[in-house]
Amino acid sequence: MLYIEALRFEVVHGFSLFLAGGITGCPDWQKELVKKLEKLDITIFNPRRKKFPIDNPSESLKQIRWEHEHLRKASAISFWFPCETICPIVLYELGAWSMMDKKLFVGVHPDYSRKQDVEIQTKFVRPDIKIVYDIPALAAQITKWFNPENLTKS
Repeated sequence: MLYIEALRFEVVHGFSLFLAGGITGCPDWQKELVKKLEKLDITIFNPRRKKFPIDNPSESLKQIRWEHEHLRKASAISFWFPCETICPIVLYELGAWSMMDKKLFVGVHPDYSRKQDVEIQTKFVRPDIKIVYDIPALAAQITKWFNPENLTKS
């Protein structure tokens, strides 16, 4: 696995996964997911940085640009909606990417306040997506899909 954290740019070959989901005001769920995916032969794009000066507008612009580019570059996107925050940007990203044919994985904490909205909207637009409710289940879906046999069929 190659791990790329915002704001790093690298030339990437092969399959990749963008970790979309809560960053501000929630636990570092990305760390847990990355640990569960470490044996896969993929590149992980993680938008969560160790130090992000959120009050600096120029840093916000750099962050958003990085995310914009890497969402497009990724072979697939995983979404995680933690219970600690509504994640309005992640909802926006899920809505936008649900209208595309990119492979998506969606996980929602059982106590996420907009869980039903994510379930209903996703079912209408992408009935092929099976929503899961914990990080281990999300990791299992991703691992199954990134199996070399599945990738040659996709």
